[in-house]
Amino acid sequence: MPTNKHKRKASAQAKSNKANRIKSSGLMASHPKIFFLVGLFLVILGLYLLAFKSQDNAMFGLAMISLLTGIVATFYAKITLAKNKSK
Repeated sequence: MPTNKHKRKASAQAKSNKANRIKSSGLMASHPKIFFLVGLFLVILGLYLLAFKSQDNAMFGLAMISLLTGIVATFYAKITLAKNKSK
């Protein structure tokens, strides 16, 4: 075992936070307000189709797809919008 063993301090090896500096290049991450409004529009459209046009099976399916897509888009845009405001 060597007698003059040199140990480096952990603070001397600074880690770069490249992952924190790289901005997400996704479309939803770039324009969260637009996708928030599109999601709200899809939710309103889905509710309208469910309330007034759901006698046909195709319209019921379209209403459900619109509603689910709108909820997911609004939720994701809201999370992205909150992350952008915190930075």
